[in-house]
Amino acid sequence: MVAGIRLDSGAESFATRGGTVAAFLTELGLGESLVSPNSRGAWLQLQNKAAPLPKNTLLGIPGVPLATDVRAILGLAGALRAQLDRVLPFVRVRKETDLGDLVRRRMGSKVLDRLVAPVVSGVHSAHPDLVDVHAVAPGLTTAMTNQGSLSGAVMSLIARRGGASTPAAGGGRPDIAGDPAGESPANAGLSARSQASSAAASSDISGIARSAAATPADARPVDATPVGAAAVGRARPVGLAPGAAVGGIDGGMYRLVEALLADCERLGVDVQLGVGVRSIRRVPSASDGAAEWMTVLDDETVLGSHGVVVAAGFRAALDLLRGAADAGPKPSVEAKLSGEAPLESDLTRLTTATGWPGSSVVTLATLVLDAPELDAAPRGTGVLVAEDVTTVGAKALTHATAKWPWLARDAGPGRHMVRLSYGRGGQQLRDARMAFAPDTTTADAAAPASRTAPAVTREQALADASTLLGVELRQGQVRGFALTEWRDSLAFATVGHRARVDELVEAVHGHPGLEVVGAWISGTGLAYVIDGARVKARDLAQRLASA
Repeated sequence: MVAGIRLDSGAESFATRGGTVAAFLTELGLGESLVSPNSRGAWLQLQNKAAPLPKNTLLGIPGVPLATDVRAILGLAGALRAQLDRVLPFVRVRKETDLGDLVRRRMGSKVLDRLVAPVVSGVHSAHPDLVDVHAVAPGLTTAMTNQGSLSGAVMSLIARRGGASTPAAGGGRPDIAGDPAGESPANAGLSARSQASSAAASSDISGIARSAAATPADARPVDATPVGAAAVGRARPVGLAPGAAVGGIDGGMYRLVEALLADCERLGVDVQLGVGVRSIRRVPSASDGAAEWMTVLDDETVLGSHGVVVAAGFRAALDLLRGAADAGPKPSVEAKLSGEAPLESDLTRLTTATGWPGSSVVTLATLVLDAPELDAAPRGTGVLVAEDVTTVGAKALTHATAKWPWLARDAGPGRHMVRLSYGRGGQQLRDARMAFAPDTTTADAAAPASRTAPAVTREQALADASTLLGVELRQGQVRGFALTEWRDSLAFATVGHRARVDELVEAVHGHPGLEVVGAWISGTGLAYVIDGARVKARDLAQRLASA
């Protein structure tokens, strides 16, 4: 509650692709409460001015570098440098490459810093130098081969959807504010179903950023997110209202968690809140060799089961899986020495590897204001902030009452709610480089996760909101202020992450009765989390039934 208004502190919308989330919400009795955001456009904040986000872009990459809306952001020199992409010799992109390197080489640093970095940071909570281009934009490098340029590839992919990509603050993830990818270890005490769903609820995609990241229908983004970051959207045909690719719930996305808990109670599920899981381990079963699992809680309670689903943030999940591997049945010394058994299990090796990148830490600042001057929504539904801006500390802002009619209704005339997100991709990039250093130990690799979240004061949030909205806001107008920190979010789209996760899942399946789900496994956004969790739950149930 902020100023008497119940608000989401994580994701406030979801991607509508495929109808997966809408169908799931309807199953839970929320079908009549599904709503769409306003179709106002999003803006980009530069060092000395603000401008609407350009059309015809993919993850911020311009398809027409010399277009007026692109020149307004890059300047003539930056636009001309980006246009060189059309004449530069094309060198086939290697199989695995980061998006930032690709954009920098083809179009220059201004495109990367002012357009691509704000969008990618909002969608994937990671700097483009850490993001795998094949994960976030499937088909882009193939289109480059066919078209001979990056901008030509962008227009080719947009054309496959029959029209131009229009930026808007439709937003899925929490909002353009890049709210944190909230898969918190605190969720470890929830039942498998409610836990996976509450984690997913806080990791859908960034609203404005998602609109600017429009990608073709066959694009399958692969991870995580903080609030404000997440799955890649689709290019919209001409005539389709911007923002139509996302949806929300009248009253807030928190209603999804409440509906899930009610459904679990109906099904007789024992949901234990406020207690973490200390460890899980498999023990030999006395009946037909079937695996049995013991789950030890922080309060010393031990739960027995035929199977365990680990549904937690990636660091908490890795700790639990490592414990399960270490506590499982061990091969004899003779078997190890003879080569009949490995010196260590694949699961132990993978969960102790140093290749896992540091997670992002994001702080969300919410302001409730009595400010009739914001009724005109001067920056549409929100603002993304370019990498080189030094006048504000926030990386994005969402004007929530301009975005959601139900929230404007509940807030009342002249009252507005804005959300700012803090936690820059540049710091994530420095952390990741430390984590990937050749002499990095396992403890060093975990260090970025303990990095202190950005310290944000009410005064700073108000000053940043004034700058980003282009309206002078005063302390006397503030009716409520709240901070939320999101930790341990891992961008699924980081280079090499998909291969690591696939190998980990295969190793998990080597332990009968064990399964792992979540955004870091399936991909960012509720649609991927729901589909992934359902498939894994069905497969686990079949394996247990046949055991």
